[in-house]
Amino acid sequence: MTLKSFNPVPWSKSTTIYEVNVRQYTVEGTFEAFSKHLPRLKDMGVGTLWFMPITPISVQGRLGSLGSYYACSDYTAINPEFGTIDDFRELVAYAHSLGMKVIIDWVANHTGQDHIWTQTNPGFYKKNAEGAMYDSNGWNDVIDLNYYDGLMRKAMIDAMRFWVLECDIDGFRCDMAHLVPLDFWRRARIELSEVKDLFWLGETEDIHYLEVFDACYAWTWMHETEKLGKGQLSVSQLRNVLQNYQVSFPSNTTQLFFTSNHDENSWNGTEYEKYGPFAKPLAVISTLWNGIPLIYSGQEQPNHKRLKFFDKDRIEWGGQPALHEFYKTLFQLHRDHPALAFGNEVQWIPTNADEYVMAFVRRFEGREVLALINLSPNHSFVQLKEGYVSGVYANVFTHEKVDVIPFQSFELRAYESLILVK
Repeated sequence: MTLKSFNPVPWSKSTTIYEVNVRQYTVEGTFEAFSKHLPRLKDMGVGTLWFMPITPISVQGRLGSLGSYYACSDYTAINPEFGTIDDFRELVAYAHSLGMKVIIDWVANHTGQDHIWTQTNPGFYKKNAEGAMYDSNGWNDVIDLNYYDGLMRKAMIDAMRFWVLECDIDGFRCDMAHLVPLDFWRRARIELSEVKDLFWLGETEDIHYLEVFDACYAWTWMHETEKLGKGQLSVSQLRNVLQNYQVSFPSNTTQLFFTSNHDENSWNGTEYEKYGPFAKPLAVISTLWNGIPLIYSGQEQPNHKRLKFFDKDRIEWGGQPALHEFYKTLFQLHRDHPALAFGNEVQWIPTNADEYVMAFVRRFEGREVLALINLSPNHSFVQLKEGYVSGVYANVFTHEKVDVIPFQSFELRAYESLILVK
């Protein structure tokens, strides 16, 4: 097991993350237009806004009409689609005034084909035998950076520092973190911590990188849950995946749990395509397990379409999102209940319906969150094994009091979740 060298910022232990796709969020596709949604997201319990890359997009090799956010042409400039750097500063300040944090997507492995460095510092890039810049991962619109070049590393850290100093961001989501040398991330974190204590989310599940990153992707969980929807995996096998995170990963690093994000939505399908009726119970597990929950732009609507990645394809909002109260209940519980803070362990509870139901409790100083989640189309009457929980609880969705006693049965409809707190 990799030993962690850094401590996570305290606020990250109870945060929830909302991934913002500025281009598709509104008709205008700007920071200013998105800012009108902040009060609603605050009310929904969102703790941290993760903005997909906000830097300008290369023209050379561009895919589609607008290109990929992940093909940067200048690390210290704003994508003019979205507005100006002053607009972004104002957006960050507004989010901070509402008590929310802001992290930005950082793409350190590669740039777009006409990034300014290709002219000013061509030595910053990998070159093939013919001396041409290239990409080694099959992405047609980008070229790989050369991490053997010490000046490039310095320039990259300087660019990251720019956004902390100029816009007061609170951290980074680091794209494909494991494609970049670990010692670079270590140096970046050390140097930037002199400016501000930041949150570091790595798009990786490589255990070695968790020496540096506060949170990583729960990719294994995501792929295994897809099998559940296809009838290829049992509930007990899913329990084993979650248990493995508890015992095999550094105790000071957490996982990011989600049913959708920008990649999944555009390339692999919406959560309804992937999971069908399992989408909501899996969202409950993502929020209550020992980790950080994430939802992607539009999931609260809910969004049933794949958003185009390289072209304008806005989210079709229509009044108050139908799942606003569902996510509000979950996110506010995650934020406010001390038992759900990262680091408080999970205890499984055996039931008479273990082939269908996940039952677990999380505790902190006498406070408890008890979850029963039906991952099946079966209408079940669930009995908990005696000796694990007892007392008076409240149902978080109905606010009704529930007296948990030995041999009591809980009725769960198909795909229903029961969350009790005390």
